[in-house]
Amino acid sequence: MPAVPKHRQPIINAAVTLFRRQGFARTGLNDIVDVSGAPKGSLYHYFPDGKSSIAVAAVEEAGRRVAETVAKLAEDCSSAGDLLRAHARLLAGWMQASGFRNGCPITTVLLELAPRERAVSEAGRRAYAARISILREKLIADGFARPRADALAVLCTSALQGALIQARVERSRRPIEVTATELARLIEAETEKR
Repeated sequence: MPAVPKHRQPIINAAVTLFRRQGFARTGLNDIVDVSGAPKGSLYHYFPDGKSSIAVAAVEEAGRRVAETVAKLAEDCSSAGDLLRAHARLLAGWMQASGFRNGCPITTVLLELAPRERAVSEAGRRAYAARISILREKLIADGFARPRADALAVLCTSALQGALIQARVERSRRPIEVTATELARLIEAETEKR
């Protein structure tokens, strides 16, 4: 029976945390080792292609976590507008709890590595696609045609990502909350016109 990859997940978890907090370039392999508690040799064992392969795994992990969170919110919320507001409350709370030090581990890595690191870029595309898909399906359930639902899902995802960056710079929840509120109003106004 093959051995369980004991240190792989702690390495990925540490990378997600560190990339979210300080970005890819400012995170060294020794930082990942220190936070993960894994022996340094484990980095090379599980990620023989180096730090960029850790970035791929971290983006995939962060994308999975975000998709799970958004999917759960979608189940609990009665509309896409409610989903956006609920997600914004979570994001704003997490940002505030971190003292506005943390950003999105997906975005921070992609800003530094895309498009030159193709594997990282592809992991980012898949992460965003999963989130967009969940929101698109919620919009379709609200009565939007698939093309319009897709466009709105892209808009909402992009706007919230920008709001996260602005919230970090301003050290304020406001950009996230205003963005989600205005997006929800836009969607709800369009829904009422039907």
